[in-house]
Amino acid sequence: MTEQATGAHHPQPRARNGGPSSASVEHLTGAQSLIRSLEEVGADTVFGLPGGCILPAYDPLMDSTRVRHILVRHEQGAGHAATGYAQATGKVGVCMVTSGPGATNLVTPIADAAMDSVPLVAITGQVASAAIGTDAFQEADICGITMPITKHNFLVTRAEDIAHTIAEAFHIASTGRPGPVLVDIAKDALQAKTTFSWPPAMDLPGYRPVTKPHAKQIREAAKLITQAKRPVLYVGGGVMKAGATAELKVLAELTGAPVTTTLMALGSFPDSHPLHVGMPGMHGSVTAVTALQKADLIVALGARFDDRVTGKLDSFAPFAKIVHADIDPAEIGKNRAADVPIVGDAREVIADLVQAVQAEHTEGNTGDYTAWWKDLNRWRDTYPVGYDLPEDGSLSPQQVIQRIGQLAPEGTIFAAGVGQHQMWASHFIDYEQPATWLNSGGAGTMGYAVPAAMGAKAGMPDRTVWAIDGDGCFQMTNQELTTCALNNIPIKVAIINNGALGMVRQWQTLFYNQRYSNTVLHSGADTDGAPAKGTRVPDFVKLSEAMGCYAIRCEDPADLDKVIAEANAINDRPVVIDFIVHEDAMVWPMVAAGTSNDEVLAARGVRPDFGDNEDD
Repeated sequence: MTEQATGAHHPQPRARNGGPSSASVEHLTGAQSLIRSLEEVGADTVFGLPGGCILPAYDPLMDSTRVRHILVRHEQGAGHAATGYAQATGKVGVCMVTSGPGATNLVTPIADAAMDSVPLVAITGQVASAAIGTDAFQEADICGITMPITKHNFLVTRAEDIAHTIAEAFHIASTGRPGPVLVDIAKDALQAKTTFSWPPAMDLPGYRPVTKPHAKQIREAAKLITQAKRPVLYVGGGVMKAGATAELKVLAELTGAPVTTTLMALGSFPDSHPLHVGMPGMHGSVTAVTALQKADLIVALGARFDDRVTGKLDSFAPFAKIVHADIDPAEIGKNRAADVPIVGDAREVIADLVQAVQAEHTEGNTGDYTAWWKDLNRWRDTYPVGYDLPEDGSLSPQQVIQRIGQLAPEGTIFAAGVGQHQMWASHFIDYEQPATWLNSGGAGTMGYAVPAAMGAKAGMPDRTVWAIDGDGCFQMTNQELTTCALNNIPIKVAIINNGALGMVRQWQTLFYNQRYSNTVLHSGADTDGAPAKGTRVPDFVKLSEAMGCYAIRCEDPADLDKVIAEANAINDRPVVIDFIVHEDAMVWPMVAAGTSNDEVLAARGVRPDFGDNEDD
C-alpha cells in the first residue's frame, strides 16, 4: 500500500499476539466490536441512516454513552456532515449507512472528501458474505465503486477483523495526506461472535507517509527564496490540514514575500495581513492572479497546481522557478515540473524552511523585493475586489454576504455551497482564523453547505455556524434542516436567492449570447430569462418553517442589518433567511475557462493594464 493507497483490502487471518499483553479480552458480537472500536478511536459523533445490512450495528450503538449518532434524512447528508465535522474540528469525520443505495448515496461526499483531502471514515453494511456477488437484495460492490475515490477501502467478512480494520481505517484517513477510507462490513460479520481487545495490532505494509523533508532540498529552496526578485508563497489546503498556520506566518514575515491562499486555504493566513495579496484562480483577485503570472519564484506549500488556479497550464507563470512541497509525492510534478521538489508534512517543511532562511540571512543573503512590492501594491490599489450596487435598489448579493461576515460573532464558521455565492463568500468575508471557511473546492458539489454546516456545528457547538447557500444548492440537501431542528443543531442559513443557477447563468450571459437554457429555477420566467416577479416555488420561508426552523425573507436593503442581527440572536433552533437578490450580479474578477491567466478580467470588459516593466 502506498501513500495514496487504493483497492479493496480483504483482511487476512492473523495471530492475535501482536497487541499489548495487558489488553483485556471481551466476548462480543462483531457489531458490538464495531461500536467499541469507534469509542476507542475517539469517534464521538456519527452521522448515519440505518437499513437492513447495517442494522445489527445500530442495536449496540443505542447503548453507547460515548458515541452520539445523528440520524440524517439522506445518506449524502451524512457524508457531507461528516466532512464538515472533520474540516471544522480537525478530527476524523464518521458516517454509517446501509448497503446498496445507502452506500451508493455516499459516493458524492466520498469523492468530495477525496478531492479536498478530508479525513473521513465511511462505514457501510454489506449483504451476508455468502451472498456477495449474487446480486442479492440491496447489494452493491461499494468497494469497487469507490476504489478511485478513496484513499483505501476494506471489505470485512469476519467478525474478528472488525476492530483492527477500524483502527487501520482511522490511521490511514488521518495520517499522510488525509482522505476518505471506506469500511464495508458483511452483515454476518456483524452478527457473529468474536473477542475484542484494544489496542489491536495494525498491519499496513508499505504505508509509511514521509513527513520529514530532505535537508538538501530545504536548503536549495531557501537559497532560491533569498535570490528571487519576485517570489510568491502559493499556499494550499495542505497547510491547514497540517496545522501549519503559525509556522506559515513566521515564514512569510521572515521572508517578506507576498502570500496567496487558495480557496481551500482561506484563513490559513489572515486576510487582513499586509503580505496577503488574495486568492488566486479563475475568480481570484487580480493581484494574486498576476503575482503568480509575473513571479520568478513560486513556493507552493500544500497546493496542487489545479486547473482553477493555473488557467491554461502551458501559459501559467512562465518566468517562475518552482519549489513544490507536498506530503503526497504523486502531486509533485503532476501538473507543473518542480525545480526543487520537497516531500513532507507542511508543518515540518515550513519550520525547516524558516531555519534555512534564517541561516541564509545570517550569511548576509536577504531578498530585496522592494520593486516587486511596488508593483503588487499598485495592482492591489488599482484593481481591488469590489462590486456595484443594483441601480433598481434591490439587494446586492455581495453586500448581503459582506454584511453577514461583518456582523457575525468572532470565530464564526462559514460553509458555502458551490457557485456565485461561494466565490462572493470567499472574497467579501474576511477569514482571519484557520478552519472558519468550509467549502467543496475540488469537486464543486452543489448541496454541500447545509449538511456541512450541520456537521461543523455538531463538532463545534459553541461556535456560530453560517451556511451561505444558493437557491439551487439549497434545493438539493435542505431536508437536513429537519435533522438540525430535531437534534438541537442551530445553524444559520443565508439563501442567496436570485431565482437561477447563478454561475451557469453568468456563463450563458458571457459566452452563450444570453440564451438562458434551463437555468431559471422558479416556475415562471420573464422573456429575458430572469425569474418572474413574485414567483416563489418553493417558498423557502414556508418550507423552512415546516422543517422546524425560524425563517425570514429579506428583499429590502434597509432591512439587511436588522434580519442578520435577528438571526444571530436566535440560538434555540435553525434560522433560514431567504435573501431575494438581483439576478444579474456577476462574479468578478474572472479568467475564462481554458484561457491564460494573462487574460484576467477585473470586471466585464475591463482588462487590467500592467504596463511593460513587469516582464523584465
